Amino acid sequence: MSVSPTNYVIYIAATREAIWSALTEGLQSRRYFFGRTVESDWRPGGVVRYRMPDGNVDVSGTIAEIDPPRLVRFTWTVEALKAADLPETMVSFEIEPAGEACRLTMTEDHAGPISEAFLEGGRRGWPIILSGLKSLLETGRVPEIDMRHAMGEGD
Repeated sequence: MSVSPTNYVIYIAATREAIWSALTEGLQSRRYFFGRTVESDWRPGGVVRYRMPDGNVDVSGTIAEIDPPRLVRFTWTVEALKAADLPETMVSFEIEPAGEACRLTMTEDHAGPISEAFLEGGRRGWPIILSGLKSLLETGRVPEIDMRHAMGEGD
């Protein structure tokens, strides 16, 4: 069991505003976030939803803090895992200028102990999502990733 936050840091050759748009606009998110479309009014207390391609809600949450285009923090509940009695998770995206690029720090913070088995999904998924975001902003396309390799099954 772990309570330590998980941080992912990536440098993207794009402006804060471009990164912010990609994180908060559904037409962009579905290109790099496994087809999920993000929806929100992006205000404190507002609801955030990530919808699957079939329209069902995969993840939902509530915005705890927002300072466009620098920071957004919101609760994160995987709808299919609600019955698993997981502790509340807080996800944040912080964008900082770094010369010709910006540093994007994504943090997943848990309010209580969480099983390593549940953490493993994020450890495999977030790098794919963030790499897709970086590729989209820097090249205009998201590369296809062999999911067998990402899940530790391929060569």
